[in-house]
Amino acid sequence: MGSGLEESLRLTVAALMQATGESQRSVAEVLGLTQTQVSRRQSGAISWSLRDVDVLAGHYGMGALELLSPTRACEALPEDRRRSARTVAKGAGR
Repeated sequence: MGSGLEESLRLTVAALMQATGESQRSVAEVLGLTQTQVSRRQSGAISWSLRDVDVLAGHYGMGALELLSPTRACEALPEDRRRSARTVAKGAGR
């Protein structure tokens, strides 16, 4: 198990993936990594890099510091990035 900040980041990434409906594979594509590399970061086998944090923050439309708190990150997630907003928008076009 990693430090408090590492654990917070893992929890935040998991919460954001759940909120947006993204998979580890789609997060890996954003980061230029493999799904296995994201899985290892999420399990704590290796640490997230500062570059990863910057890229994830941009991807999710928030500041890097917000990624250190699952609650703040989920509150800061733009409405159009949330799974329910995307599902409704996709359904409206049918």
